[in-house]
Amino acid sequence: MERTERAPRRAVTVPRAPKHGAIDGPRERLTALGAEALADAELVALLLRTGAAGCDAHALAGSLLQQHGGLAGLAAVESGELARAPGIGAAKSASLVAALELGRRLASTRLRAGDPVRGPADVFRHFHARVRQARHERFFVLLLDGRHRMVREVVISQGTLTASLVHPREVFRPALREAAAAVVLVHNHPSGDPTPSTEDREITVRLADAGALVGIPVLDHVVVAERGWASLCELGGIPRRDAASDVPTVPTKGARGYGR
Repeated sequence: MERTERAPRRAVTVPRAPKHGAIDGPRERLTALGAEALADAELVALLLRTGAAGCDAHALAGSLLQQHGGLAGLAAVESGELARAPGIGAAKSASLVAALELGRRLASTRLRAGDPVRGPADVFRHFHARVRQARHERFFVLLLDGRHRMVREVVISQGTLTASLVHPREVFRPALREAAAAVVLVHNHPSGDPTPSTEDREITVRLADAGALVGIPVLDHVVVAERGWASLCELGGIPRRDAASDVPTVPTKGARGYGR
């Protein structure tokens, strides 16, 4: 009878079960305790997934948060700057920026196309979560239809707000293309103080005059900051023109809301 040789058995490695009560890594802690139980560094470590030379993901996350003054500071860092940080790179930066943006969107009450824009408070709620920690000024225009409903938002410029960066052509080109009936100007103050500057007021008058010429009124210029907002409309900073004489009228202070 022919003898049959058995194949050698392969060694099977059985992973050790963790000791009772031991929950070491952020992923295990999240599964066992829930995301709310994790520290900021642990949540950031989960997004990073891997560490860098000489440190694991948790240590890298802690270093990143310390460098930027915590989660709020990290949220204000631009993606390019974040990608250049040691051990981060483009992939980790993209994950962090995407997660932080989702958090901002969830926290904000953003206007959608067709939503009515009733006044500066609506504008503030739409922008505040996104720009309150921004390090640079950003200038936007909200395009509205004839019933002062949102058509869309357009980014005009980023950087220091000056008349050279905010040209009427750049503001009203998208408004004309979208057949907007009116616009609301918006920009942020990184200082946290929403008080309009002299240049803010000058730019507002210039753009309001340009809007009157093309038949698209500037309803307001809202300054958004960490500590609140200021409405140039309510402050009497937007001149109105008499349709018959084309002569600027004296702005009325205290006007509230956009009507319609």
